[in-house]
Amino acid sequence: MTNILDSVDSRTRLVGENRLELLMFYLGANQPFAINVFKVREVIKVPKLSQMPGSHANIRGVAMIRGKSIPVIDLRQSIGMGSIGMSDECNVIVTEYNRTIQAFLVGQVINIKNMGWDEIMEPPASSGRNNYLTAITRQDFDGQPRLVEIVDVEKILAEIVAYEVGVSEDVLDPQLTPYMAGQRVLVVDDSSTARAQVSETLSQFGVECIMKKNGAEALRLLKGWCDEGKNVSDEILLLITDAEMPEMDGYKLTHEIRSDSRMSDLYIALNTSLSGSFNEAMVEKVGCNQFISKFQPDLLVTVVQERLRQIVSS
Repeated sequence: MTNILDSVDSRTRLVGENRLELLMFYLGANQPFAINVFKVREVIKVPKLSQMPGSHANIRGVAMIRGKSIPVIDLRQSIGMGSIGMSDECNVIVTEYNRTIQAFLVGQVINIKNMGWDEIMEPPASSGRNNYLTAITRQDFDGQPRLVEIVDVEKILAEIVAYEVGVSEDVLDPQLTPYMAGQRVLVVDDSSTARAQVSETLSQFGVECIMKKNGAEALRLLKGWCDEGKNVSDEILLLITDAEMPEMDGYKLTHEIRSDSRMSDLYIALNTSLSGSFNEAMVEKVGCNQFISKFQPDLLVTVVQERLRQIVSS
């Protein structure tokens, strides 16, 4: 258990302080992009790629990396900019999302930047590739401020392998299902894809989802209810929050809730695409009640039923 807790400390030190590290790179042009280092396993030069007949158009090929066959996704093409041209500057970023390992083909890797989530902003509401962004930030490059676009990896992956919202029959508790209709759940996630997955899964059972894009928005709503004299646990069955979000991440949100006596007993489930052996310890460390690994509809409904069971039996 000691090794697991050491891993939690090393991986959550930044997010526990409402901070993150971004890996910044180019996609064959001068516009910088980024993804959160939290999901990155390694960055390597482009290995030999084998073609996969019948694979998705955004998959450039398959590479053998450390003895595993890993799909390599053309990130530039995935966000609607056209296929990236191979050059000596190209790299492959190996990542872990949703219990799977995949790699992204990118151009030149710039650096890793440590910053606060309060430096991260929502992308402007517009069409085009902004649909593939979760956030933006501004950073200096050679003394000049530049806009950095943070990619919505979950959306890209969902377009390659569609997420499921069906729930297995053996997961459903017939004694609890009638109580699900009319319940409300607060869902906090900066990815529109992740929010949709939760909503589509729970709406099948009559559960209403209140959507917020980041922890700051959610905290304002919760504090507003408290200020009005409302019991937060009467307003919502539980809170389902992502870990990594602009302005305020899920860890900081959980800390703020636990620190406010008016809502400190709110039931909180951490819903994240990061998987690994330390997840249970991470949940305990940050004060959440449950961990849900995206995108698992069975597990999502199981957590909702567990919370309902507590209320019905009390």
